[in-house]
Amino acid sequence: MSRVFTVIEHDGRAVDDTAFELATAGHDAAGDGGKVTALLAGSSVSGLTPDIKEWFDEIRIWDDERLKVPDGDRLVSVLAPVIEREAPELVLAAHTNNTMDLVPALAVRLGRPLLTDCLSITWKDGTLSASRPAYGGKVHARVSAARSDRGYLATMRPGAVKVGESPSKTASVIDETVPEMISTRRRFVRTLVGDGADVDISHAERLVAVGRGIEDEEGLDIIRRLADALGAEVACSRPVVDKQWLPKSRQVGTSGKSVRPRLYIAVGISGSFQHMGGIKGDPFLVAINKDPRAPIFAVADVGIVGDLFDIVPLLEEKIRAIKR
Repeated sequence: MSRVFTVIEHDGRAVDDTAFELATAGHDAAGDGGKVTALLAGSSVSGLTPDIKEWFDEIRIWDDERLKVPDGDRLVSVLAPVIEREAPELVLAAHTNNTMDLVPALAVRLGRPLLTDCLSITWKDGTLSASRPAYGGKVHARVSAARSDRGYLATMRPGAVKVGESPSKTASVIDETVPEMISTRRRFVRTLVGDGADVDISHAERLVAVGRGIEDEEGLDIIRRLADALGAEVACSRPVVDKQWLPKSRQVGTSGKSVRPRLYIAVGISGSFQHMGGIKGDPFLVAINKDPRAPIFAVADVGIVGDLFDIVPLLEEKIRAIKR
């Protein structure tokens, strides 16, 4: 039994889906009889609590206009005193751009060991242990934090944790006081949204992923048409991103996104360890590749050996005919 705090991200209108992944990981780490608390900071965030109430035992809120824009310095100023006072055994956050700014600073301020970009976490011999990608995603390493009497921090890779059933909690809501003086060393200028930021493939139910077998950028058109017919999102392996045919936000793999779709169609993808390491859960996997010895066929539910430029248009045609 232990106590776990989770840092919840949001866009001001809704909490991020990683909140439910952190809740699942938090309850697993807390164990039977443990307590999981959500930390929610921002401007006008009180209205977001109904979305997560049944997932947590407690929600602590810092609602202040000065917290409207995510800023690691300011969030450390408001979160650290409460973490020090309440002393949870573990603080969890999603591994995102915002938390890469916040959590290391929290670790230094609190004097706690930090494990980052974790795929899974567990307790081992009284300390925190985790599985995380290493060497550019070529392997999954099992690492353990140094033993600490102060507790631990960890960031979880988005999409790595399978969200379980809601624990049907009725969280108590606690309004925390924002200190009068919080860090102002930075000045917000503007937010830049990159290409593809409107799509989060880590939560897509259906994905059509394309690899180096597509040969050229123009070939992506048949992939997009197949995805459209299926109501799926387009994803890819690393070589497609390296050639700048699709943005990094579409990459599946240990050096890209972790995904948990129900259906995964891999087109022209050999099935390297790095790519398959990003596919979580147990999706129905369809592989299309002209190489009958491609490793992906060993894990595919359905394997089709042949030229993708012949097979993909035919598959799209059949799907659209069925949907008529």
